[in-house]
Amino acid sequence: MITIPYLTALTTYFSYGLLFAFGQLRDFFRKLIDWWQASNLQGYAPICLGLEDFYVRRLYLRIQDCFGRPISSPPDAWFDVVERVSNDNNKTLKRTTKISRCLNLGSYNYLGFAASDEYCTPRVVESMKRFSPSTCSTRVDGGTTTLHNELEDCVASFVGKPAALVFGMGYVTNSAILPVLIGKGGLIISDSLNHNSIVNGARGSGASIRVFQHNTPSHLEKVLREHIAEGQPRTHRPWKKIIVVVEGIYSMEGELCKLPEIVAISKKYKAYVYLDEAHSIGAVGKSGRGVCELLGVDTADVDIMMGTFTKSFGSCGGYIAGSKDLIQYLKYSCPAHLYATSISPPAAQQIISAIKVILGEDGSSRGAQKLARIRENSNFFRSELQKMGFEVLGDNDSPVMPIMLYNPAKIPAFSRECLKQNVAVVTVAFPATPLLLARARICISAAHSREDMIKALEVISRVGDMVGIKYFPAEPKKEQLEENRVKLE
Repeated sequence: MITIPYLTALTTYFSYGLLFAFGQLRDFFRKLIDWWQASNLQGYAPICLGLEDFYVRRLYLRIQDCFGRPISSPPDAWFDVVERVSNDNNKTLKRTTKISRCLNLGSYNYLGFAASDEYCTPRVVESMKRFSPSTCSTRVDGGTTTLHNELEDCVASFVGKPAALVFGMGYVTNSAILPVLIGKGGLIISDSLNHNSIVNGARGSGASIRVFQHNTPSHLEKVLREHIAEGQPRTHRPWKKIIVVVEGIYSMEGELCKLPEIVAISKKYKAYVYLDEAHSIGAVGKSGRGVCELLGVDTADVDIMMGTFTKSFGSCGGYIAGSKDLIQYLKYSCPAHLYATSISPPAAQQIISAIKVILGEDGSSRGAQKLARIRENSNFFRSELQKMGFEVLGDNDSPVMPIMLYNPAKIPAFSRECLKQNVAVVTVAFPATPLLLARARICISAAHSREDMIKALEVISRVGDMVGIKYFPAEPKKEQLEENRVKLE
């Protein structure tokens, strides 16, 4: 859990309060002006009500140039960012013809497969010629090609499960699967910082939802014990089914799930384990098989394994892996399988090829080199940021490393100053994070060279000094330590 310094919390609350007060004042005068003007929508309720879009109008629009920046190249270690201008105080942004070549610290290109690859790209081009960009059909109609069957067999073998089912979108994999797995009379126990796709899927299921403290197995056991004893609301009947939902690597925290403890507790209370490996599959583990391999958990102890292909594999879509009975049931009942267009054949080929490279089935050791490089790059970058005095969240081996910003004024300042020095970063604030916990999220790739990371560290250090986000004292450099030793002697 993040402990915020009192002064930082106070100034952050004050900043948001000031923005809210001035926003309300501007809204008041806007209502006075609109009152004198005739409305063309008499009798209609306004589509956007006051407080519902207040945050967007009065806070987000001020800094929207820091989000949604268009790019005009593959999201490799370096990419081209299209510059934008605004003539109305950031309400609208217009693209220009100017392009900045920037170091990419924001994309989920963990293993570097998003750019052209000597093994993957020719096979993807060939699949485009053989099939098409789209199947133009659902899986149960004419949307299942030989590539889809090969991909599902490949994924099941890779994650260590008997069977798998793939979908065209990672977000939908969670939001569409959970309502099929559990319904009224069931209990979902979810980590407090699970992804929005899990939250929406749980809400859409109709099951009762309880939350346990982030990555705290002891609190999970307490919640399980209490609700098993109480039973269903009002009737107190036993729950029809209990599912514990966690993530392998938490996308906004960069923390590894305490999976061994969570699996042990879930088995003790006969609850199913649903593991979202969107950010961990392909990125961690000796052979890229995710947190189960990294933490020594038998995949047989994880009942439902979910993951996406948008991070480590340079493609799109998601998968569910589990027992053959589970996958067969999902094929008959999951709306995302029955009604959505199947994953694009070239995208499917990209995933198959990427997995073969990771496993060394392309006849080279590039996969092992990529896995070693992402681990080395992540640990080096994290340790250097911490030495500089930044507050960095997450665990070693995780390629996701959030740098805490806190104050709303520091969000655009950090993002804009980094961009001026040709380093593209992603900043994250409310509602994606709690109000006080704004951050910059750095994503490291195996495609980054040591020179790239040193440049990024130099820029981030300068901007950190300028913006004032080094909340801890920096470690003295070796030269300074040697000088101090000489003086003492």
